[in-house]
Amino acid sequence: MIDYTIKVIEKAVLIGLITPSQNEEKSKEYLDELEFLTLTAGGEAVKRFVQKLEFPNPKTFLGTGKLEEVKKYIKENDIGTVIFDDELSPAQLRNIEKEMECKVLDRTNLILDIFAQRATTSYAVTQVELAQYQYLLPRLTRMWTHLERQKGGIGMRGPGETEIETDRRIIRDKIALLKLKLKEIDKQMAVQRKNRGKMVRVALVGYTNVGKSTVMNVISKSEVFAENKLFATLDTTVRKVVIKNIPFLLADTVGFIRKLPTQLVESFKSTLDEVREADLLLHVVDISHPSFEDHIQSVNTILQEIQSADKPTIMVFNKIDAYNHLTIDEDDLVTEKTKAYYSLDEWKKTYLNKGRDKAIFISALEKDNLEDFKDLVYETVKEIHITRFPYNDFLYQEFTETP
Repeated sequence: MIDYTIKVIEKAVLIGLITPSQNEEKSKEYLDELEFLTLTAGGEAVKRFVQKLEFPNPKTFLGTGKLEEVKKYIKENDIGTVIFDDELSPAQLRNIEKEMECKVLDRTNLILDIFAQRATTSYAVTQVELAQYQYLLPRLTRMWTHLERQKGGIGMRGPGETEIETDRRIIRDKIALLKLKLKEIDKQMAVQRKNRGKMVRVALVGYTNVGKSTVMNVISKSEVFAENKLFATLDTTVRKVVIKNIPFLLADTVGFIRKLPTQLVESFKSTLDEVREADLLLHVVDISHPSFEDHIQSVNTILQEIQSADKPTIMVFNKIDAYNHLTIDEDDLVTEKTKAYYSLDEWKKTYLNKGRDKAIFISALEKDNLEDFKDLVYETVKEIHITRFPYNDFLYQEFTETP
C-alpha cells in the first residue's frame, strides 16, 4: 500500500545575540548549529534575526524594536515557530509568546525535542522524559495559558503532546518516579559493567556528528547506526573488540554539544558513567569542521564537569578526506596566515607534538590510516592492561605472543 501522506515542513525563524562575550563570528557559528538542530528536528530555518546587546533583555530577550521587526516578519510570512539560540526564562517565554502569538522555543527545548524523536529504547525514553519534565516544571504557567496554541510539531513531542500535566504536584511525583526508575536501571547497568571481567574499557567521546559511530563500526566490525544528523544515537553501545590478540570493551556514547541542557546531563548520567569508568578515551574530532577546536574545548569542558578530563586520551582527528583550508598566494605579503590557512600537515605537527594526549589523523568513512589507528589503540590498551591487571597471566601471555 502506497503512503500518500505529505510531510509538512515546519518553517521557523532563528534568533541570536551578539554580546561582549559572544562576538559576531561566534554568534553566526551558534546560529549555523541551531539551523542544523532545526533541520534535524524536522523544520526549516527561513530567516535569522541577530541583535547586538550588552546582555539579553530580562523581559523579552530582545529589545523592543527588534521584537517588533520579528513580529512583523512572522505575520507577513505566516511563520508558526520562533527559535531562540539561548535558554529562555519562564517569564521571557511567556512574554514573548504573548507578543508574537506563535510557538516560541529555545535551544534547550529544541534539543529535548530531538532527543524525544531519537529515543527508541525504554531507557532512553525514560531519560528524555525526565529531562522534559524537569524543563516543563517551572514553565507550567505557560502551558496553562497557551494550551489552545499547541498544535504539535517541533518542541511539542513527549509528555506535552498527549496529556498536559498542569499540576505541579503531579509533575514532581512523575519526576520522582522517573528518577527511581532510572536508579534501578543504573544499578542493573552497574552490575553489567562489573560482570564484564578484567578487560580494559575504552569510550568514544566527541562532539555530536563527528563520526563516532562510524569509527565504532570500522574498529569493531559491527553495524552501529550512523547518520549525518545531530544525536543520531542516544543509547550507549558497548562492543567487545579484539585488535591483534588483545580484547577490550569499546563504548559509543551520546554526542556532546555546546550549551548542552543541564537537564540532559543529569538524566543521561548513566551514559556518562561509561565515560567516567573508562580506562581510555578516544576523543573523536571532525577536523573538516571550521570550528573543530571549539568543539574540542566544549567536549573537554563536559569531561571536566564529570571528573574525566585527566583520563588517558587518544585524539582521533576524523574526516581528513573532507578537510579543506584557505590558501595564500605566494606574492601576497599582506594576508596574515591564521589557522584557517593551516594545511593538514601543519595540523599534524601541531597536535602530534601537543601535551600529554596521543593523536592520529584518519578517515573512518574512506578507511584512511586505519591500520595506524588500530596499532596506536593496541599499544595504548596493552600499556593500560599490564598496569591495571599485572597478574592476569592468560592475557599477559597473549600480549607477549607474536601477533
